[in-house]
Amino acid sequence: MGSLWITGIGPGGPAYMTPQAVEAITRADTLCGYTVYIELVRKALGDRLRKNLTILTTPMRQELERCRLAMEAAAAGSDVAMVCGGDAGIYGMAGPLLAMADDYPDVQIEIIPGLTAAVAGAAVLGAPLMNDFCVISLSDLMTPWQVIEKRLRAAAAGDFCICIYNPMSSRRREHLAKACRILMEEQSPDTPCGWVRNIGRPGQESRLLTLGMLAMEEVDMFTTVFIGNSRTRFRGPYMVTGRGYEDKAQD
Repeated sequence: MGSLWITGIGPGGPAYMTPQAVEAITRADTLCGYTVYIELVRKALGDRLRKNLTILTTPMRQELERCRLAMEAAAAGSDVAMVCGGDAGIYGMAGPLLAMADDYPDVQIEIIPGLTAAVAGAAVLGAPLMNDFCVISLSDLMTPWQVIEKRLRAAAAGDFCICIYNPMSSRRREHLAKACRILMEEQSPDTPCGWVRNIGRPGQESRLLTLGMLAMEEVDMFTTVFIGNSRTRFRGPYMVTGRGYEDKAQD
């Protein structure tokens, strides 16, 4: 039996891959993943990959088939690295693969963490997640929109900072605007916000703006959005959420 390393590769650039992730990928004789992530790994690691490396890919919305291919390869004796953008356990492949694990009891599975977009994007903008925060995906492919709305309202009512994944796609053009309108039921339109696109990749760009302005933004699936809370401020070119140190300094 082989091994299966469920590997988060961070945003995709080599500087964002952990040594543990690089070790797993370069040890593997089979690389499995969504086509975009496979190409990122090839570009990042190049000739460090095995010469006779087997590549297994499936397109979007065929994640379960991709997981099955990885499990079958490991069950047949291959050492497989299933690569996921960001962290494998945050909207990644760790969940569906572990759900299949009972069918492949002899496959040795290890989950290798990666740098998720919430962390990498926050570093670009400054310190937007300095206090309690939550991560919410606006993709309703797996989660009904009614549930997403409930989570947005709960986050706003709790004065959480919010990191939004999958804010907009070619099919879901209105989801971000709808989310902003929901949040503005509790939050000021002047709430500091920001977004980062192509984190850690060529063409990275970012913007600071208010919640009211964010409702009119055109972004995409490669963009991560940050929405502040009542203590978030713009400090020069940065977005910073207070944690309470400021209050103590004034005591």
